[in-house]
Amino acid sequence: MVIDDSNTIRRSAEIFLTQAGCQVLLAEDGFDALAKIADHQPDLIFCDIMMPRLDGYQTCALIKKNPKFSATPVIMLSSKDGLFDRARGRMVGSDHYLTKPFTKDTLLQAVTDHRGRNAA
Repeated sequence: MVIDDSNTIRRSAEIFLTQAGCQVLLAEDGFDALAKIADHQPDLIFCDIMMPRLDGYQTCALIKKNPKFSATPVIMLSSKDGLFDRARGRMVGSDHYLTKPFTKDTLLQAVTDHRGRNAA
């Protein structure tokens, strides 16, 4: 799943992931994502930090607080590459941090690194 309020980022990630054989679910913000996560139970979630209504930190915290999804890897996406942002992401339970704009290689490496961690 890719959660980002930027249509460009969502589409880029969707193209890269689809070409790699992944099924991709898209969400525009945290509220949109939470409903879709419950319905589709994604194996991996990419989540933008700066979004309207419910930001990425809040979204990640809500995902991780749900016992059903606490083991689902959440990778934060941000245009900022600061230590504070990374630390705050870790505090809410994120598993990894990617700086935007990401490349196809860095996105797919994150999938490879976290694939199967949520396999039941």
